[in-house]
This record gives sequence, structure tokens and C-alpha cells, in this order.
Amino acid sequence: MRLVIWGAGAIGGTLGAYLIRAGHDVVFVDIAEEHVDAINRAGLQIKGPVDEFSVEAEARLPQQLQGQFEAILLCVKSQHTRAAVQALAAYVAADGFVMSVQNGLNELIISQVVGRERTLGAFVNFSADYHAPGEILFGGRGAVVLGELDGAISDRLNRMGAIFRDFDKDTLLTDNIWGYLWGKEAYGAMLFISALAHQAIAEALADSRYRSLYIRAAQEILSLAERLRIEAYGFNGFAPSAFLAGDLDAIHRSLDALVEFNKLSAKTHSGIWRDLAIRKRETEVIMYEPILAEADAVSLDMPLTRRWVEMVREIETGKRQQSLTNLDELKAEFA
Repeated sequence: MRLVIWGAGAIGGTLGAYLIRAGHDVVFVDIAEEHVDAINRAGLQIKGPVDEFSVEAEARLPQQLQGQFEAILLCVKSQHTRAAVQALAAYVAADGFVMSVQNGLNELIISQVVGRERTLGAFVNFSADYHAPGEILFGGRGAVVLGELDGAISDRLNRMGAIFRDFDKDTLLTDNIWGYLWGKEAYGAMLFISALAHQAIAEALADSRYRSLYIRAAQEILSLAERLRIEAYGFNGFAPSAFLAGDLDAIHRSLDALVEFNKLSAKTHSGIWRDLAIRKRETEVIMYEPILAEADAVSLDMPLTRRWVEMVREIETGKRQQSLTNLDELKAEFA
């Protein structure tokens, strides 16, 4: 199987480099011309405490790709999903599929464009960052889970599981990919709040002054999942069941476990923080729009979620600065 990895940044670059090293036939597609040129000229470098290596690789701009492919792994930021799927749809073979290897519930968008039967889901929680053209930091390993949208353990899912185990030997297959994706959305809400200031992830989640905010942020997302009859699954220390039950002792144990998990990573801050503080660009906050729409549809109020989403957008547009003052403002209103 020849694999197309559409988006050669943090997720796609890391995954693709490992697969190439394992002998898989991979072509990268990316819109950043300098990144494509660097990969074609000098290969793709993985740096960091997990591994250090370089692979020769083939990279193309979207308009340079030719042919049709059985598997296209979509690894772009959430806000670019629809445009990317519309661009790649012509390259999906008649019996092919697109797998979302992203943050968010982008399987919903992909299935609208190429069809639900041609869409696979994936949940990833490893930490990586795009650092420079042709260079990716692999900061730490995390859970990797693959699943069909309807919960089937299909032949193609088993094939992809075997391929992904050349990246992470502990890759799991699940009959509830939505449970992992909604669990990640709840954890992601905590990361978005932490990015309103400049604390590292571990430092933020350990800060007792603001834990009530992180707890409520996760609980709002998980309460919606429960209302939608989706069982959110945990990973890497995050325990959704504790948050839903309101068991404070168990919640704090879960947060402590997340602190320890994030201390192990060389990626100290989230990609959200990096987009705001370093790259000065839009974040993936758009991935919470369908969640808020679902909340409206079932008449569930999510005031904290709406407020931190608004704050993130204010930082994106320069109307607000990253500071602990933002968390103090949220705490005064919600904690």
C-alpha cells in the first residue's frame, strides 16, 4: 500500500518518518513550499529525546500530486480540514479511504466530502512540534488508537493497525473511536485554557489556583458527550469517569497523573500555546464549534467553554494578551 500523508507537520511528519524508516512507501503532501523543498533536498529530520534520525522522503505540493491512492492520512490542523479534503478527494481510489490523524472531530467533515464508508478515525496523543522546514521535534510518546466510525473491526482497520505499529507498537484498535475523540476534546479544553497564559502544561495542571477551571472545562465537554450517549474514554492519566462522577479525590489523582505524563515530554507547551505565542496564527479552536452546536441542539448550557473559546479568538486577533490574568478573569466568573 502506498500511503499519502497530507500534512507533514508535527503529527504527519513524525508518523511518516517512522513509517518510511520501517520500509513503507510514503509520499508527503504539504502546502508549505519551503518544507516540501527541504524534505526533497535533505530528507525529514526527527529530533528530540524520543529518537534522532533522518529519512530520505518524497514530498509534493498539493497540485503536484498525481495518481489515486488507497490510503490518505489527513494530518492538517482542524481549521484546514474541509479545504484539504476537497483538495485530496480526487486522489482517493474508488476503494480507498481517508483517515483523520488530527485533533478534533474532523471525521464528521471528511465523511461529508468523501462519504462515511470511506472515512476512518484515529486518536493520537503523542507530542510533537514542527520546528523548521524539514525538521520535527518528537517530544514524547502517547496513546495511539484507530477505529472505524461504525465500530467495526474491519480488514482495512487491521491493516492500518499493523502499519501504525511500525510507529508505535502499542497502537490499539477500538470499536468506540468516538469515545477516544470526545475524551481528547475534554482534555483539549484544559489545554486551551492553559494556553491563555504562558505556563507549561505540567505547571498549569499542577497549579491549585486554577484547577477548578480545568475540572469544569472538562466536565462541560464530558457532560455533552454523556447527553449524546457517547462513552468518553481515558488515556495517559486522564480519567473521564472521575470528572463525570464529580469525585474530587479521583479527579485530582487524574490531574496529578496528567502532570507526570506531561513532565516526561520535551514538548513543554501545547501546540495551541505555540500557535498563539510563537507562530502568531490561528489555533484549532474552530474544532469546538460543532461541539457548541451540539450543545445548542440538546439545550445544554456550556458557558465556560463559550467564554474560553471567545478569549482564544481575542488573543488570535490581538485584542487580548496571554496572561494568568485571563485565568483569574475566568475564575472570578466561573469557579
